[in-house]
Amino acid sequence: MKVVAFERSKQGTGASRRLRNSGKTPGIVYGGASDVQLVELDHNALWHALKKEVFHSSILDLEVAGSSQQVLLRDVQYHPFKQLVLHVDFQRVDATKKLHTKVPLHFMNQETNPAVKLAGAVISHVATELEVECLPGDLPEFLEIDLAKIEAGQTMHAKDIVLPKGVALTAHVEAENPVVASATVPAAKQSDAAADATGETPAA
Repeated sequence: MKVVAFERSKQGTGASRRLRNSGKTPGIVYGGASDVQLVELDHNALWHALKKEVFHSSILDLEVAGSSQQVLLRDVQYHPFKQLVLHVDFQRVDATKKLHTKVPLHFMNQETNPAVKLAGAVISHVATELEVECLPGDLPEFLEIDLAKIEAGQTMHAKDIVLPKGVALTAHVEAENPVVASATVPAAKQSDAAADATGETPAA
């Protein structure tokens, strides 16, 4: 995904306020062997880009003064109540060095799951993203979580996810192995099932 930015020379609260008043958003680019670079971006274009999941989880081609560099979006500061982006941070990536970043989770096949269709189970998405490590060229836009076979009462953990080649969970995620999805049967459904088994009608 390509992002166009422009060099800026002035910094400070006053300069940033003037930028925002003119429809621009201040930002910085850091990392690698190069110095920190001050940039500005068109606010409206940035606002719409931030609504796209891929903008948050993919390697971006950031063009500044005709020169392109690969970066990751690392931080966004929003105004507390206005639809306004106050500042953005981009980190340069090195194609030869592994990076740590969070990748969104996409849950698949929930509607066809037998526990949902037949037992009335409810599948909860406990996590929406996971932190992985990989080379920039191996970074996936998202990780697919197949919910076709999770059974009522079961949970799915980070280590249960089939990761793409070259992608691994970061050490702390590997150690914690957090729950990413769970399938539960609501109490009312359990009560109905017990009543069916005994032939009794549950008390109102």
